[in-house]
Amino acid sequence: MAHKGKLYYTISEVADQLNITKSVIRYWENEFSFIKPHRNNRGERKFTDQTISELRIVHHLVKDKGFTISGAKKELATNKEYHLKIERTIVALESTKNGLQNLLEKIDK
Repeated sequence: MAHKGKLYYTISEVADQLNITKSVIRYWENEFSFIKPHRNNRGERKFTDQTISELRIVHHLVKDKGFTISGAKKELATNKEYHLKIERTIVALESTKNGLQNLLEKIDK
């Protein structure tokens, strides 16, 4: 998902983007040491595009591919860079798609 230029997203926004609950995000944060959202002075989680990409990778492995948490950890221990490259490519393609759709809308007007 191409983001709209925000620096930080709330846990609610991320849960909506990934179509999962906030508790799942908190659970994955505890299970996967690389998922480290920033926290503000009140302790509220603030997610960057990078953190959201990491969550999307876990989401893909667990929800789409059917990995267990343990299996996803093992997969990411050996292939995290591969999955990050795929995620970056998906985000770039979605951004290009959105740009082309916007261009088509302008042409149609």
